[in-house]
Amino acid sequence: MTASERHSHWQTVYLTKGEQQVSWSQADPQPSLRLIESVAAGRDAPIIDVGGGASRLVDALLAHGYRALTVFDLSEAALARARQRVGAAGEGVRWIEGDATIWQPPQAFDVWHDRAAFHFLVAEADRAAYLERLHRGVRSGGHAIIGTFALDGPEKCSGLPVQRYDPATLGAAIGPAFALIAQVPHRHVTPWGATQSFQFSVLRRL
Repeated sequence: MTASERHSHWQTVYLTKGEQQVSWSQADPQPSLRLIESVAAGRDAPIIDVGGGASRLVDALLAHGYRALTVFDLSEAALARARQRVGAAGEGVRWIEGDATIWQPPQAFDVWHDRAAFHFLVAEADRAAYLERLHRGVRSGGHAIIGTFALDGPEKCSGLPVQRYDPATLGAAIGPAFALIAQVPHRHVTPWGATQSFQFSVLRRL
């Protein structure tokens, strides 16, 4: 898919479907929140949620006192939904609409979190472009937390093919600049009760 096609797809999803109509919806954003808390340098550590969309992770991070938050997504409709939901509490959040294969990170973050965005990049050129930005967007000693469908997870999501990973194949894809320090299998239950197999990998920037 081109960047324009990706934008159109996800904008349509968030304009036409509610929170309980999308499989990735979570009332409690785990294990993401727990993993971020395990590696963030402090409550002022700059954290970005890549592909954050309308996720409730930003709500949880704000409630836990994190103050330097960026939410990045292809869909401005998704960001608007999250921004409206958190209200005044999110006044200090930086909301960025863009495509992670062409965007230029404005800084090096302490934590780069991505739940189910990277696995949609099935073309090698798109993965390489994303990883170039990941390498620039995480400070030395910082961390990337990447959640993808596991090897036994779905082959498609929202009508699109995905690339499934285990921690070893994800680490190999990301490259030697990052060291895998933790891995968490996760069984996500969709709003309609289906179970999806995820893996979360925590990698430290060397």
